[in-house]
Amino acid sequence: MYPFLLVFFVVFAVLEKTKVFGAEKKQINALTAFVIGLIFVAAVEPKLIVENLILFLSVAIVVVFVVLILWSFASGGEGFKLEAKWLKWVVGIAIIGAVAVAMFLITGVWDTVVDTVFRSDWSSDFWVNVIFIVIIALALALMMKKAKP
Repeated sequence: MYPFLLVFFVVFAVLEKTKVFGAEKKQINALTAFVIGLIFVAAVEPKLIVENLILFLSVAIVVVFVVLILWSFASGGEGFKLEAKWLKWVVGIAIIGAVAVAMFLITGVWDTVVDTVFRSDWSSDFWVNVIFIVIIALALALMMKKAKP
């Protein structure tokens, strides 16, 4: 039922906005959208794709709302404001990271991610190189900052 409604409303909205059949032709637009929706539902594969897409998009919308709510708690409101631009970036990245970790934990993907990133044959060499590059970048940043008059 949901894939039919989604296709019907999207096709109807596109037909209304583009005025393909002319202005004030709601009946023709509705009938065309209805037929396209029925044809779409009759085929199995597109229906399954749209059902999976609806599930994914509903979860994605909830995640976006959670990020926005956390951001509004952290950055706005009376009496508490993040004035420094760098602090806004840090808080934003921390919120997005926390929501991503929560999503990984909730969906059961966290163990796979940890195994891949930290317990693989290549992971020890990778993390040594990452730490080494970060130390060099920090040293260069400090030297460049001190070199400026």
